[in-house]
Amino acid sequence: MADFKLPKIPDLGDLAILLDIDGTILDIAPAPQKVVVPHSLYGTLTQLSALTGGALAFVSGRSLHDLDRLFAPLQLPAVAGHGAECRFSSAKGSSVKGAQGRATALEASLKKKIAAVAGIGFGIVAEDKEYSIAIHYRLAPERESAVRAAIADICATEPSIEVLPGKYVFEIKKAGFNKATGVRELMKHAPFVGRRPVFIGDDTTDEYVFAIMPEFNGLAFSVGDKVGSVDGNFVGPPAVRDWLANIAGIKADAAT
Repeated sequence: MADFKLPKIPDLGDLAILLDIDGTILDIAPAPQKVVVPHSLYGTLTQLSALTGGALAFVSGRSLHDLDRLFAPLQLPAVAGHGAECRFSSAKGSSVKGAQGRATALEASLKKKIAAVAGIGFGIVAEDKEYSIAIHYRLAPERESAVRAAIADICATEPSIEVLPGKYVFEIKKAGFNKATGVRELMKHAPFVGRRPVFIGDDTTDEYVFAIMPEFNGLAFSVGDKVGSVDGNFVGPPAVRDWLANIAGIKADAAT
């Protein structure tokens, strides 16, 4: 369920549906590689992609490679790596890495220092995403302060570095790109150009995209805690999946 009246969706041919992944359409797992994609979600996404003329995209901190692994055989358009990678359509050759020169990967030496933060204690996991590195502490929430302090010490002398706090995770990347820069780029390309975007996200990194939805006369929905001036709020990923199934014309009880 959601804490707002679900909007009556107009012709899906006029919309672009943009979806965060973890905590939005997928339930959060103890570790990123342990998330489960409900089988029914493949059908929902396939149907929505067809109904929107291909204007259905993921907007995620995960890499394109990881998204394709999770949702195989689907290869949807995507803004990945917090805007470092973009795929504008499902056509071959539509993927762009480096976000038109804005995104550069962290140096190997810096990644090594940050990854060593995982040595603080059991339950802390380092995830290399090429353009960023994430330190997860969901299995050790009591170590948040220690993790935060260690990352701050490492990055204190790196003015071009940005630390993104999330749900039991800190992501470290170069400044100059984020999910919003990726979405702006995506919306320049067919089949997204000229459409009204509907974006759903759950975390602090999604606030960049919430903030730019008025530029496109778009709608923004948060999941979990209500964030800022979004148009509405879903209580959790199952509610999002039910709503997506509903607008795709699939019975909600088949979409859990």
